[in-house]
This record gives sequence, structure tokens and C-alpha cells, in this order.
Amino acid sequence: MTMTVATRPMRITIIDDHALFAESVALTLEAEGYHVRRIDLTDPHTSLATILASALRSAPRMVLLDLSLGRVGDGVRLIAPLTASGASVIVITGSGDQSRWGECLRQGAKAVLLKTCPLSQVISTVKRVRDGLPLMTSEERATLIAMALHDRDEIRDIRSRLERLTRREMEVLGALMTGAQVREIARSSVVSEATVRTQVKSILAKLDMNSQIAAVGAAYKVGWRPPED
Repeated sequence: MTMTVATRPMRITIIDDHALFAESVALTLEAEGYHVRRIDLTDPHTSLATILASALRSAPRMVLLDLSLGRVGDGVRLIAPLTASGASVIVITGSGDQSRWGECLRQGAKAVLLKTCPLSQVISTVKRVRDGLPLMTSEERATLIAMALHDRDEIRDIRSRLERLTRREMEVLGALMTGAQVREIARSSVVSEATVRTQVKSILAKLDMNSQIAAVGAAYKVGWRPPED
């Protein structure tokens, strides 16, 4: 008589702060026979460290991870340690920023899916990862990672240029970021408009930008903030 050995259902952990979306995915995967666990992110003491510890305790074979975890922080920081534990990480995000996708892949994620994709695509991706099948060509993966590296270098360069600004120039750039005009900056600083225009020109020269809009956009891109009083 031949005996059949029962296979344990694959463990999947979901890390997502959108409860309705996470529940829908969990129910669909459970119906497919997977063992699914959702990590509660509503506790006010939740941090990236506690999320990681909780995920590792469940020893998942696969993790479905959102990048934007609300007040908790950036889910990208969880990819490398989860991957190092042996879990396959699939990122599900609302962001269409492909350089960000590339960073996820660079950190070890197997795939990146948009939250707008149908649940059937999520299930299909899970099955392919489970079966060790590729999700994209090596060329596609390399292109996205290259985009991430280029973006990282650009951010490093912008931050380096921002550090060249004098404190007064930082204050002027900070005012521009709030939408203030040269006249308003001059009035609040009790200086002439010509003085402020000279400071703006110096800011653009140091940042190698050709417009105030470009300078403001660059500052926002790298998460720069002016010095506090």
C-alpha cells in the first residue's frame, strides 16, 4: 500500500496597513489553501523593529509587503532582513515609481506588484514564487535596479549640493518651498528684493538648477528641510 504524505500549507505573512486590502488578499489566499497571517499595525507602539520581530517569529516562506506603512515608516527597510531569513518577499504597492521598484529588487524582493492589479495576479505571482518560477526577465530586473542606483546617486549628489548653501540661503530655499515669493521673503527678512534675488541666484548656481521650481522639487525629492530657528 502506498502512503501519501500530507504537505503542510505554505506560510504567508501579510504586512500592510490597509486593513480591507490585506483582509481581501488573506481570504483569497486562504481559499487557495495557504496558511496566512496578518500582522496588526494598529498598536501605537508598533515600529519597524516590532514588525520584523513578529514576522520572523511566524517563520513565513513568503511575505507580502506594502511599502508605505503609515506612521510606522518605509517598508523597504524590511526587505533585506526578511529575505535574509529565507522568506520570499513580494512587494505590493500603490507607488508607480519604477526606481523605487528597482530598490525593492536590489534589496532582495522577488517581485513588485501594483495594488491596482487584480487579485488573480497576486495569486498567480504567489504560485510562481512558490514553484520557483521567474517573474521577470533578467534584463527587466537589471533595468529597474539600474534605475534605482541612478536615483540613489542623484539623491546623494543633490544632498551634497544642498550642504554647500549658507544658512541664509537655506532659509530662503525653505521659504520658496512654502510657496513664498521674493517680495514676501524680502519683506519678512527686512532686506531688499534685490538682495533676495541675489541669494536665489546663488542657490540655483550651487544646486546647478535653472529655476526656482527645479530647486524646490530637488529639495522635496531628497526630503530636505531648512534649519530650524
